Amino acid sequence: MNYLITHIRIVSAFVIREIATRYGRSPGGYVWALLEPVAFIGLMSVLIGSIGRMPALGTSFTLFYATGYLAFSMYKGMEGYLVSAVSGNKALMSYPKVSPFDAVVARFILQAMTSCVVAFVILYAATWTTNQPVIIQWSYIVEAIAFAWIMALGVALGNTVLFFKFPLYQKIFEIVTRPLFILSGVFYVPSHMPHPFSDVLLANPITQVVVLFREGFYVQHGDTGLDMPFLITTSASLLFVGMFLFTVFPVARARE
Repeated sequence: MNYLITHIRIVSAFVIREIATRYGRSPGGYVWALLEPVAFIGLMSVLIGSIGRMPALGTSFTLFYATGYLAFSMYKGMEGYLVSAVSGNKALMSYPKVSPFDAVVARFILQAMTSCVVAFVILYAATWTTNQPVIIQWSYIVEAIAFAWIMALGVALGNTVLFFKFPLYQKIFEIVTRPLFILSGVFYVPSHMPHPFSDVLLANPITQVVVLFREGFYVQHGDTGLDMPFLITTSASLLFVGMFLFTVFPVARARE
């Protein structure tokens, strides 16, 4: 019990430190976490809306792009922030009671809270831009966020080890995953794409997260391409591999 209390206190201290480091040193602080997605969604809505076409789903470009962008960022924002949790706090790893996983948990909590606040504000505003009533099905949204975070945690834990042991792998990973934003269905509905491109796009688990997230906002008729067994299996596998690598290879101690 004392062990658990100790690590709760350590994680709490890490969270406070991360808030001060991430938001306390920049003008506007927390506001920038909201302004970036708002600026992107607003710009895309204006650009595509000026063409005069209807969005792939619903009547609001803003809501359509908001659901895609936020679903993708639930994964990418978490993964990108967690992967540097250990290296960004390596000076604190010399303390005997501090474990590398404490730093990861702290960043996970902070990013989760930030993402939820930003998503709620943006989606609440976006629902007012549609001409039709939006019936939100929270179960789909919560499931999509959970799968995104599970995958992000697994990938980040694995990459924490692999980036340290294989510096070239980090460069390759960054290059290979750069097109993910375009290939994950943020701007379009993957199942509406011609065959076989739709099958290739839906083989991306991040695309499945976007599809599932949008299920919470749109009533779609026909096959959406959502494959829950694939999403569950992929998420669990990534988390297992990531936890295995992070546990077996003590990267934080090797950095000292």
